[in-house]
Amino acid sequence: MSFVKMSAGRTMEGAGCSTWWGFSPALDLLDVGPERQQGEVNILLVGCSDPRHILKTIAGMKDTDTLSVWVIENSTEVVARQLLLLFLSLTSTNGLGMHEKVEVFLEVFGNSEIRNQTEEILRYAATQLSLSVSDMLSTQIHPCLDTGLLKYKERDELAWIFKQWLKPPSHGPLMSKAWDGRVRQYLGSRYDSKHGCYDWDLTMKLYQKGCGVISKQQYVKWRDTGLAFELREGNYQIANQSLLSNRIFGHRSGKVAVRGYWGDIVTSPYLCFGIETDDKKLLKKHNNQHVKTAQDISFANVLALFQALSNRGSPPTACLQASKNNNREESQSQTSEIQLESNSSASHRKEELQKHYDHPIGGISEECQPHSETKEKAMHYELMTVNGVRVFFLPLDSLSKLPEKQRYSQFFNTIYCSASMAHTLKPSLKLISASEAILIVELGKYLLDLSKEQEAGFTQKIKEITLTAGFSPTLESTSDVHAVFTLQQQ
Repeated sequence: MSFVKMSAGRTMEGAGCSTWWGFSPALDLLDVGPERQQGEVNILLVGCSDPRHILKTIAGMKDTDTLSVWVIENSTEVVARQLLLLFLSLTSTNGLGMHEKVEVFLEVFGNSEIRNQTEEILRYAATQLSLSVSDMLSTQIHPCLDTGLLKYKERDELAWIFKQWLKPPSHGPLMSKAWDGRVRQYLGSRYDSKHGCYDWDLTMKLYQKGCGVISKQQYVKWRDTGLAFELREGNYQIANQSLLSNRIFGHRSGKVAVRGYWGDIVTSPYLCFGIETDDKKLLKKHNNQHVKTAQDISFANVLALFQALSNRGSPPTACLQASKNNNREESQSQTSEIQLESNSSASHRKEELQKHYDHPIGGISEECQPHSETKEKAMHYELMTVNGVRVFFLPLDSLSKLPEKQRYSQFFNTIYCSASMAHTLKPSLKLISASEAILIVELGKYLLDLSKEQEAGFTQKIKEITLTAGFSPTLESTSDVHAVFTLQQQ
């Protein structure tokens, strides 16, 4: 992870090189800063890895608010995961009960292995997403999700990733062996006393950082096997393909891509939804022990977010019509600048968009449906549209190029940057920031491989970078999880 070169000077093997989830709790990004933002807001997310901030922000929106979120990630594999998790979040409860929806989401989000029923839903989502990013597709997978700004090469890579989820290579790695291999590599000679290492990381690090709700039993189980959320009785033995990726290693014959699990094996996915809650009942203690666990709190928080999403959403039957009437002109105007610069024929793709616009969920015609997906199953997993919300995915290398685009001049009201992408922040950031824009940077508090000195050094480096970029710390911010800055007035 590149940011570590600034602060630790070594590779963060525990955090991994594929950031499948963030290292901080979900934020309502409209509520960060001196005053709550209202009306029409543009937010840029850099390296968030998961949709926790998007979901939390939508849950806090007022009826009169309009939210456009622009997402930049550091790999197409993470973009694929973002799309998958947003797809699951938008799935209508007509075919998937609310509680089951939360269970499926958390399984896919944080489990190395999943149940058979969850795998079926993942494969269905992968089918829809694969078609949505391929050249044969008629329209976006959903009115709220827009991948049209991605490069065609990136969309091809996404299609390939989704197909890997559908038909994993027969010679692919077993998740259990891939996970154990990461643990062995990380612990080295300490592997034989690994449970002692787990206990140290939990009690002397996570508990000291305020994560007392993380159950020792559940944390140790996750460190051992990668299973964070066992919400139902059943067999969790099918590899979660969305957590497998390629890592490039040097070899005497050249560079070699090795497919395996290259994500976090130390901090845990509990941090995103499971250590903070507005419901104080979930934080009660008995005999100085938490009654509820991070798994319980994660379920309650995601359930609340999905209920808020459902309340703001329109029925699935209205989804495509809403897309036609409300989003088509906006989508064309917001994607036109980058699409015109492409060497591919944009006009041809627009004709294809119009040609198939009236097909069912995901805009997929019957003849395009792979395998034997039926209309009945498609109806079970229809997606709802969320009023006033759009999520755009930008090219991986676009952060340095946005200041060169006129349409992004003084455009973003809030910019969020993860710790893993902090090294990408440049002075030109102020050119794309609106007046009094808020900049939020995730700090290294929950990166357990960092010493206290390295964590403090990382925080200081962030302050130096943001000051150079024209931002100053807000007086209201006292958090050691996120640093909050405001654009200085010229």
